[in-house]
Amino acid sequence: MAAKFVLKKTSNGQFMFNLHAANNEVILTSESYVAKQGAENGIASVRKNAPNDSQYRRETATNGQLYFVLAAENHEVIGRSEMYSSTAGLENGIASVKANAPAAAISDET
Repeated sequence: MAAKFVLKKTSNGQFMFNLHAANNEVILTSESYVAKQGAENGIASVRKNAPNDSQYRRETATNGQLYFVLAAENHEVIGRSEMYSSTAGLENGIASVKANAPAAAISDET
């Protein structure tokens, strides 16, 4: 199975997407968007910005776990990772987004 963006409608009627790796693990989750077009634009932004290491912020949660944020060129957050227990896991997650996002198909589940 190839990597894919899964576009969904949230319980409050907004839209969001997850980027799934080939093993179906979620590697990036978007913010919520009021309109479907906003979420589709978010996917396009992830595809554009994913290859650029400078667009990733490596963060530490209050519980000590690690995660990353992918931002657009205007510094607006377009996606967040799952939590990782190690720096190696975090870097593997970033590498997976870089490798998978640019060509990932879209599965529209709205």
